[in-house]
Amino acid sequence: MNSRERVLAAINHQETDRAPADIWAEGEVWTRLIKDLRVPGQDDVRDLLNVDIRYISPVYPPDVEQDGVRQNMWGERWAKANTPWGENWEHIDGALAGVTSLAEIEAFPWPTCDDVDYSGLAEQCERYDGYAISCGNADVFERPALVRGFENMLCDTALNPDWVEYLTGVFLDFFAEDFIRTMEATNGRVDIFLAMTDLGTQSGLLQSMDTFRRFIAPSIRTLADLVHRHGVKLMFHSCGAVREAIPELIELGVDILNPIQPAAEGMEPEGLKRDFGDRICFHGGVDIQYLLPLESADAVRREVRRRVGILGDGGGYILAPSHNLQQDISTENILAMYDKKLRSDE
Repeated sequence: MNSRERVLAAINHQETDRAPADIWAEGEVWTRLIKDLRVPGQDDVRDLLNVDIRYISPVYPPDVEQDGVRQNMWGERWAKANTPWGENWEHIDGALAGVTSLAEIEAFPWPTCDDVDYSGLAEQCERYDGYAISCGNADVFERPALVRGFENMLCDTALNPDWVEYLTGVFLDFFAEDFIRTMEATNGRVDIFLAMTDLGTQSGLLQSMDTFRRFIAPSIRTLADLVHRHGVKLMFHSCGAVREAIPELIELGVDILNPIQPAAEGMEPEGLKRDFGDRICFHGGVDIQYLLPLESADAVRREVRRRVGILGDGGGYILAPSHNLQQDISTENILAMYDKKLRSDE
């Protein structure tokens, strides 16, 4: 199998020659891997780790920085903060945190797909011939919540539901058009479209299922129906303990669930595979909270083999970390996850 065949077979719950693999990592981790592996760039790291998925993206409007605050096209904002790993950009209240009316939200200069450059996508697809290709970053609730202020947004679901519906509609419309323009620019070469919204905490859902059904589920269904009409699979990202929502995510049309956080309540791989493994493909599942940062490389290899045996039985699994690889995870353990070792001269 080539990489694309391997990934599509796994999504369709067919046996593969090996578990297909993917990698998500923080920027600082990518920088370290490139240095430690002595390669030119991220794709060279992916090649060394036998990663089967490649991500393409158009060029979105650049962030703007002023007075120590960075803002993206949506109005999300960041400021520098001291962390155990040095100074990093951390989210602060977004551009709409202080609004007091729907009219102010409507008046915000929302981006459109006319602001986006799709001209380089065809070349990206040619470069990744033979790989499964994924695109998209369609966040229909959490990203608008970061613009509005997360606490504000959660309160708005009860106090100002029309504000929430307007915001989710703005983001849904943009990402649906973004997908269509991507498909046109690539002549339909995309295999996976990524939607995301964090639904869970370590121990349960962030909001009730009634809130999920009213404000989030309709957008997921719309995106699923749209991408399926183009022969594309929908991957949905949500951190945390989301077991309660999985049956409805399946019903809404989600094909792949990421990132499978095994340390969260109810997210044990054995139970997920038993209860849902014939209806959804799992992507992730290799623990970044305890296993990868704290255990030995040999322990990582053993646990990854066990995890692949559980989640990959009969297909339906793509090996990946349970979130972006963080700076507290050693290069040795990252390599062990993919059953690789540093070369002797390194």
